[in-house]
Amino acid sequence: MAGQSRKWMIVVATLWIQAFTGTNFDFSAYSSALKVAMGISQVELNYLATASDLGKLFGWSSGLALLYLPLPVVLFIAAGTGLISYSLQWLVVTSQISLPYATVFLLCLLAGCSICWFNTVCFVLCIRNFPINRSVALSLSISFNGVSAALYSLMVSSVSSVTASSSIYLLLNATVPLIVSTVALSPILLQPSRDLIELSPNKASHDTHRFLILHILAFFTGLYLLFLNSVSTDSSTASVILAGAIILLILPLLVPGVIFAREWAQKNVYTSFRIEVPDTPPLQSLILNDNTELNMPLLTGKTALTKGLFGSKVCLKGFWSWFNDIVIERKKLEMLREEYSAWSLVAQPDFWFYYTAYFCGATVGLVYSNNLGQIAESLNLDSELTMLLAVYSACSFFGRLLSATPDFLTGKVNFARTGWLAVALLPTPVGLFLLGKIGSKEALYTGTSLIGLSSGFIFAAAVSVTSELFGANSIGVNHNILITNIPIGSLLYGQIAALIYDANGTRYGVGGIARVHDSMILCMGKECYAMTFLIWGSIACGGFLCSVILYLRTRSAYAEAARRRQALVDFAIF
Repeated sequence: MAGQSRKWMIVVATLWIQAFTGTNFDFSAYSSALKVAMGISQVELNYLATASDLGKLFGWSSGLALLYLPLPVVLFIAAGTGLISYSLQWLVVTSQISLPYATVFLLCLLAGCSICWFNTVCFVLCIRNFPINRSVALSLSISFNGVSAALYSLMVSSVSSVTASSSIYLLLNATVPLIVSTVALSPILLQPSRDLIELSPNKASHDTHRFLILHILAFFTGLYLLFLNSVSTDSSTASVILAGAIILLILPLLVPGVIFAREWAQKNVYTSFRIEVPDTPPLQSLILNDNTELNMPLLTGKTALTKGLFGSKVCLKGFWSWFNDIVIERKKLEMLREEYSAWSLVAQPDFWFYYTAYFCGATVGLVYSNNLGQIAESLNLDSELTMLLAVYSACSFFGRLLSATPDFLTGKVNFARTGWLAVALLPTPVGLFLLGKIGSKEALYTGTSLIGLSSGFIFAAAVSVTSELFGANSIGVNHNILITNIPIGSLLYGQIAALIYDANGTRYGVGGIARVHDSMILCMGKECYAMTFLIWGSIACGGFLCSVILYLRTRSAYAEAARRRQALVDFAIF
């Protein structure tokens, strides 16, 4: 029992770390100020946004560091890297120093790398302390990364005037993660050893109920930030709302507090009345092996459902037969949670469907958030930027929370997690097409909400999908290979947006205004981003198609895993 309260303190620590280290989500809040301070074009600004995402290419270095360094050291390396990077950018924006463009590019890259290190630390903590419920732990932890933009917006509103807000974002990005890492150090140092983490089915069931309580609390935290952020018009109001948000972030401590009280009572009050009933080792090992029930190889071949689906269309029988044989059935996964090395991973077709779905879905949403500052500026909605960031942050947060839905519905709704991923990707093209066709203030808020919800779900669900499809032990390497699509997409999609933006700024048609200050181009009007939204939306449709194919290729593996899990539960009851 000694490890129970400590492992829940680890959950709280990861929530705090994630909540205050999503500093990449507020790039759009200071990007315009950085653009003006350096006198660069939109294309050059896009390269800086790409540099932040490019740091994810070096995410594997955090996993390598954990092989040789203690976890707290890795945590503070991430905090120190962010401190240096954002502090120097703050000095540039406030005109206290002048740095070459290449140096600022490197600073943005280091900032992105530090975020990746923070994420890896949280992933490892969740997986080590919750080997059975790791998917729920991961989704809860990752979800709090979605409130970072809203929290930073409140902090900026509470300590600064509107004119100085852009530089304050950078100063907070530099210092707050270091402070939070220091606060979270104590529970990390006191985390239980692996032999103290209980793996009984009864404990796993209790953990699921506690996670449900934490998810409900997190849901109300998101509602609080979404609805009250809009009324933070002055610093005093923002300070009160921020204090409320901090209290909501402290409330999860009640869970380890109650567990500790129960441990103390059982140890000191009820010891003489407790009757120990040992578990039966063979049955316990059968139920608790998280991989046994999922790793059994499946029977190969086409399912009757697939045959019936494609065979019912007589006129398209040839095409559907080819599609089924070549696209759906060929080299598909036969079991879940099988461990894949990096080389075997990239040789797996399912990985590339997964990679493309992420590349054309969540990455598009991330690039959209990076450009939100220029998008609002082009529509003459600069004053709405703080609220837009809060809306995107809150909706991303809710999306991340919803990613735990498959875990809470286990045994009730047997729908593959890859299917949930496909459904979650759909709001992104809808939101982008809405923005491209209408381009009003209402459309901007609606599109931002849809894209934030979709991206948040995919960001959180992807960690669990990676561990299920390609192995939990290899997640540190394999997931970092997956997110290499983010810098590639950031460069490609951002370049598309920047070129269209600059083109409308230099050769302006009816309905917009172009202003040129030195080498910097400003574009005003709906046309600055309308074509970009339509292109991004079309790309997201391609990502949705790949996600559907991934679901069709993996649903039989998920169905068989669910059947085996239910058989084990029935056997345990018997």
